[in-house]
Amino acid sequence: MIVRILGEGQFNIADIEQEALQRFDDDIETAVASGDEERVHSSLVALRDFIVTHGEPVADDYLGPSDVVVPFPDADISDIQGLLNEEGLIPDF
Repeated sequence: MIVRILGEGQFNIADIEQEALQRFDDDIETAVASGDEERVHSSLVALRDFIVTHGEPVADDYLGPSDVVVPFPDADISDIQGLLNEEGLIPDF
């Protein structure tokens, strides 16, 4: 799965990491729904760190689409709401 972190680039995440990604996604959704900006920020930082640590950077010349788009860690709730769908940021695979 190719994950794009806005402002940072794309990372290839192994499918076996899907469960962990869903936990981060659920936490972000809950924080957005409650309007808790501090929790949103800490959850996005944790998701970003997980992606960067467990993913492989995609080559700069890769022209394919991203499967998932994750906001930059300093995004506010209104930025994130524009990226959320019925499955959150990360679709259930």
